[in-house]
Amino acid sequence: MIGLDISSSSVKLVELDMDERGQYTLLRAAMEPLEKGSVVDGNIEKLDDVVEAVRKVVRKSGTKAKQVAMALPPSAVITKKIVLPGELREEEIEVQVESEANQYIPFAIDEVALDFSVLGPSATSPGDQEVLIAASRREKVDDRRGVAEAAGLKPVVMDIEAFASRLAAQRLIERLPRAGLDLLVALFEVGATSTSLQVLRNGESLYDRDQAFGGAQLTQMIARTYGFSLEEAEAKKRAADLPDDYATQVLAPYMDSLTQEIARALQFFYRATPFGRVDYILLAGGSSALPGLAEKITATASVACMVINPFEGMAVAESVREKKLRSQAPSYLTCCGLAMRRFLQ
Repeated sequence: MIGLDISSSSVKLVELDMDERGQYTLLRAAMEPLEKGSVVDGNIEKLDDVVEAVRKVVRKSGTKAKQVAMALPPSAVITKKIVLPGELREEEIEVQVESEANQYIPFAIDEVALDFSVLGPSATSPGDQEVLIAASRREKVDDRRGVAEAAGLKPVVMDIEAFASRLAAQRLIERLPRAGLDLLVALFEVGATSTSLQVLRNGESLYDRDQAFGGAQLTQMIARTYGFSLEEAEAKKRAADLPDDYATQVLAPYMDSLTQEIARALQFFYRATPFGRVDYILLAGGSSALPGLAEKITATASVACMVINPFEGMAVAESVREKKLRSQAPSYLTCCGLAMRRFLQ
């Protein structure tokens, strides 16, 4: 099974293998840009363009796999933890979940794709169990399923983007001091149109927040400063074909703004929770690898900040172009988490 991540700016594919010792190998990774407006706020607006991008990324990767794990944006999914008696069997839980879901979902139950996962014993209610409910409008699920099927793939997992990125990040958090135990880690994903924050501890998300600031702002600044169209600015940004004063006139002010957005998001977290600081900041997403950004955030937030590579510590197949992958790796966090679902089924 491959992971397939459809974002507002690109389609990404990852295929992993695992040996008997639990060590991962990256078999394939590929990315195909999407035209602006193909996916807006997580909604697929130009179906044919997205299907064609999926076909291209599959061809580019060379994979023969047909089964695929995909994900919905958190904004398209309602999640709720509930507590149920510990002795319930799975079919009994299913009946209870449908009953509970009616209280939280503002749509008719037959318009909804609904699933649940038993998390384990309740920490606050002895003898009971915690169950996570996830629900989305069926049309949102069908849109992504339709893209996969039109491209000749078979969707078998529909995850939530934030859950997939958390799964991939947790493997890296376990490489931190004390194997990550009890550390508060702020995971920022800087996407094309927004930056998301999850604060994680021991594999659980304690807090999440989205801010409308991402790589698109850098493209707009390039276009404004040099008189390019947005399409020209995006192409020149990707090709690193920009005037000599770009670093001082455009990139430095953008990095200042992004750093302030990240510092502001942390302040919101501190005000909304009992916590006064985090132990680490991890950066992922397309704009996270800008030279000097992690150091600037470390200085501003007074917290160690690092750009993460979701493939760190993995063996890499000969077919993967490692040099190109290194610069793009932070963009693959969610997709890597989706590919890891192959081994959790």
